[in-house]
Amino acid sequence: MIVNATQNGWEIIYHRAHALLAAQLAGQWRRKNAPARLYETLAAISHHDDLEKEWEEDILTDAGAPMDFTLNQDTDVEKIAKLVKNALYRGRWVALLISKHMSRLHESKRGEIPELDKFLDEQLENQELWRKELGIEKTDVEAAYAFMQWCDRLSLILCQQELPADERWLEISKGPEDERYDIMQRSDSLITVKPWPFENEKFTVNIEACDLSQLKFKSSAELSKALQEAPRKVLEWTFVKS
Repeated sequence: MIVNATQNGWEIIYHRAHALLAAQLAGQWRRKNAPARLYETLAAISHHDDLEKEWEEDILTDAGAPMDFTLNQDTDVEKIAKLVKNALYRGRWVALLISKHMSRLHESKRGEIPELDKFLDEQLENQELWRKELGIEKTDVEAAYAFMQWCDRLSLILCQQELPADERWLEISKGPEDERYDIMQRSDSLITVKPWPFENEKFTVNIEACDLSQLKFKSSAELSKALQEAPRKVLEWTFVKS
């Protein structure tokens, strides 16, 4: 989960909600150069964080505060393998993109445990197998995954409140055509991106977040219960072409 401090406690955004926001942003991309198999790609983006089940896991820091996902560096090989396996029920293209995402996130940990190395090797084999079976060129796969990464990164910038003050620009990442994109929040709170990659000249996206007024919790179960009972709010961002 994504944890932001507020004046009265914590703002919590579930990872599945963040993924849905990424899919909303992906759906706004200009159609004339959208990535291959756009709707299946949208499905991969919206489900790429399905392995996160905050309501079932250890979600507290040692100090008893809600744990932001950036603080949890453990690798559960069984869990990430299950994510890819379950993605295959939606189709090979969805599984291929999610497999590539798992490879990117965990390849740097290769050599730490044999189970992870085996999983990473299997993903490389599966990715090539599914690509060939689908008859998709490598360049199209890489472009679609770059698109997925771009939408994921933009969603995180919004969810983690990373937009700079004073109308300063922030790099998002390179898009599917290997072009750099930057984001800026104007003084009127509207957001723009350069170069403009979206179909419409103005649109709004949103996400739900939970507000917690309690600062510390005795257990993950107590925090999970508080989250279920917490009031929810809608966060909105309006994008405009400059």
